[in-house]
Order: sequence, then structure tokens, then C-alpha cells
Amino acid sequence: MTNDYAVYLGLDVGKGEHHAVGLDAAGKRLHDAPLPNSEPKLRAMFDKLAQHGPLLVVVDQPATIGALPVAVARACGHQVAYLPGLAMRRIADLYPGNAKTDARDAFVIADAARTLPHTLRQINVDDDALAELDVLIGYDDDLAAEATRISNRIRGLLTGIHPALERVLGPKATHLAVLEILSRCGGPAGIRKAGRRKLASIATKNAPRMGAKLVEDILAALDEQTVVVPGTSAADTVLPRLADSLKSVLLQRKNIADEVEEILDAHPLAQVLTSMPGIGVRTSARILLEIGDASAFTSSGHLAAYAGIAPVTQRSGSSIRGEHPARTGNRKLKRAFFLAAFAALSDPTSRAYYDRKRAEGKKHNAALICLARRRCDVLYAMLRNHTHYRHPEPASAPAAA
Repeated sequence: MTNDYAVYLGLDVGKGEHHAVGLDAAGKRLHDAPLPNSEPKLRAMFDKLAQHGPLLVVVDQPATIGALPVAVARACGHQVAYLPGLAMRRIADLYPGNAKTDARDAFVIADAARTLPHTLRQINVDDDALAELDVLIGYDDDLAAEATRISNRIRGLLTGIHPALERVLGPKATHLAVLEILSRCGGPAGIRKAGRRKLASIATKNAPRMGAKLVEDILAALDEQTVVVPGTSAADTVLPRLADSLKSVLLQRKNIADEVEEILDAHPLAQVLTSMPGIGVRTSARILLEIGDASAFTSSGHLAAYAGIAPVTQRSGSSIRGEHPARTGNRKLKRAFFLAAFAALSDPTSRAYYDRKRAEGKKHNAALICLARRRCDVLYAMLRNHTHYRHPEPASAPAAA
């Protein structure tokens, strides 16, 4: 961002109203008052301040409650920017006083835009595809949390009444074959009553490859326990409902994934991201939402630090030395990089690097973070150059003497 503006407007956004502080290039206050979160009021204030010259509108939250001011500012032809929360808190410590008020926060935003333009980030909400993705991925995150809660509830119930059956069904709780068995048969008593033939018809229909083995494992687990634990009868009525709920949530996630993929097909960077091993539809959508085309980062190291996957050096004299995983950064982006690295273990190049780190004594998660950091360099170059992933060519063998 540059500082070639006549007015710097800082908005501390809120649900019902924002607080707006406008400063000129010399730091003089041109505006300082609450601002209702409505389009007519926003347009009137933007027009008023624009009389002084080019206007830069800076918010502390570009999505949800800050989406309307950003959209109105763009519609009026003004530039918009975003001051990240962590940067804002650190900058606020440089100003006198410890008060935490909307007016002070708005002033800090405006003055940071005037004096520290390098701390600002561009806002990509003008990209309709990213705006659509933001809504869909947010809903998918909620569905994922709900699916985890329900599957944990199913496993908890089975563990309490029949641990042997849970050891068979629990790890596959989200598989359609297991959900259909629980939905149509219920708990241990209902499954035993259904019999081999019914179980086989359900399992082989929804899991042709593992259906027969799944039925054998279920029947063997049922034979391990002869006593009936209190609560088994109630579990037979609750488990089908939980299974139906989990099926519904998983179906919604599948539909959301189809919608996300349809949107990504129209985005120029989506194919670049998904060309890299381990990056699928949801992961690429999350990366696009968090960093866009990565143009806001000066290097791959900057991007890695922002994602929280760059090691942090700790050194103090001769007593403290070493590097440790970062505990800061964008958690959503860090999770996306971590999951992509885990999914990429089937790729020979990624697997070789992971195995090398494990051989050095690193544990599983630490080795994955190292792999994610290495892949970050490649990903940054791909986004910067708009090029697809290319598998490294194997090193040529040395010529025989």
C-alpha cells in the first residue's frame, strides 16, 4: 500500500454501528464520530471526506460485520484496506493510554494507515468467487465440527455398552456401510437380531470390497461379549437416530464440496493449487481465502511465518538455544498446510522428505511441519508465477569410470 491519499479513514466496525476517525496527511482529525451500519449513512460520510481528496478506507475486519462498509466504499470508487488484528494490537501499544474504546481503536487504524502503510493488507472481497467461497467454506467448517461431534457420540455409546463392537465400527463410523447398519439395525441387540444375511446385504451394497470382512468382524465382536450392559436397550433406539443425523451432515458436506468445486473451476488459481499433491477442493479453497494470490507476502518465508509453520529461534546467551514450532500465525492456514502435507505422504517426493526428517529423530507432527514448510516455498512460487506443480526429475546416476 502507498500513502498517496488526502484522507485516511479508520473504521472500528461493529454490528449496529461503527466508529469512524478520518485523518488528513498531516494527522489532523477531519471526522471522529459513531457511524450507523447502513448504506445511506456510509455513502454520506464517504462523500463528505472525499471532498478533501483521495480517500483510503481501512477496516479491522473485512468480512461479516465489516463487509458492508467495504462494499459501499468500493461502490463509491474509494480504495479499501485491512489492518490485521495482531498488527493493530501491537501498534496500539505504541500509543499512550491503556483504554480500549471504539474511538481509540478507530484512531489507531487511521493513524497506522497514514504512517505505517506497509502494515495494511489488500482486501479481495471484490472477487465474487472468493466471497461465495467464504460463505460456503464457513458453513462446511460448521458441518465438519458437527460430524465430529456426532461420530464421537456414536463411538462413546458403543464403548460404554459393547467395547468389542466399537473397536470394529468406531474407526469406520463415517463410512456409509457402518451408518446404514446402525441406522437399520440399531445397537448390539438389533445387529445380533438382524442376522448374517441382512448384515451382508447392507454391507456389500454400500461397501463391495470390505463388506464381507466387515460382517465377519461384527459377528466376531458380538460373540466376545455375552453380558448385557445397562443402557443397551436405550442405545438401540438412539444409535439409529445418530446414524441418520450423521448421514445427513455428511451428505450436506458432499453437496457443499460440489458447489465449492464448481466455483473453484472458474478461479484462475484453483487449478494451480490443486495440481500440487495433497491439495484438494477444500484445502485449495481455504488457501485462496486466507492468502489469495500471495502477492501480499514478500517471500515464502514471510508466508510461512504468517501461517505459523516457520520455526522460531530461541537463543539467550549460552543457556537457551534451539528452534521450536511457532505458536502464533493464521491457524486456519496452518491447518490447511498441515493437512495438505499429511495427504501428500502418498507422493514419493514428499514421503522421502518426511522419512528423512523422521530418520533425523523428529516425531510425526514435527516432521509434517517441516514438510509443510518445504512445500510452502513451492506453493509460493506456483502462486507468484501462476505455474502448475511439476514433479522433480530424478537425479541422473553418475557415469561409470
